[in-house]
Amino acid sequence: MKQWTKEIVINAPIEVVWKLFDGSFANMQKIMPQVVEHKPVKITEEGVGSVFRQKYKEGNRIEEYDIKTLEFLDDENNKKLKVGFTLANMFEITALYELIQMNNKTLFRYTVTNRPLKWFVKLLLLFANEKVVIQFVERVKRVAESGDQ
Repeated sequence: MKQWTKEIVINAPIEVVWKLFDGSFANMQKIMPQVVEHKPVKITEEGVGSVFRQKYKEGNRIEEYDIKTLEFLDDENNKKLKVGFTLANMFEITALYELIQMNNKTLFRYTVTNRPLKWFVKLLLLFANEKVVIQFVERVKRVAESGDQ
């Protein structure tokens, strides 16, 4: 299993950043442009246990999978969303988005884990790096600071 964690300070209030993770397709596409569909399958009142069907475009291929909400916290100064899904029956992935209010700024921490489900994809993970994780936190910062929510 591989895990990457990156954090960045965003010059925007926590509610502005949190809106990007509210489950709406329009907001999600601003920070995850490869997601081409995001529909609720099951929504729970407390958030945990909610399931969304998502389609992700990688080159000419479109992968479809269900994303389950594993953790959800929506406090005034501390917000957390953790989701998990299986990609192409080869990887079990979790993504944790944590937001902490700092005056009129927000600390954004993103942690992703990638566990191979087949022996031969373990080799692929040997060459995986954090480039995609860095690009993601920078994109969230850029979108949140642009006021384009």
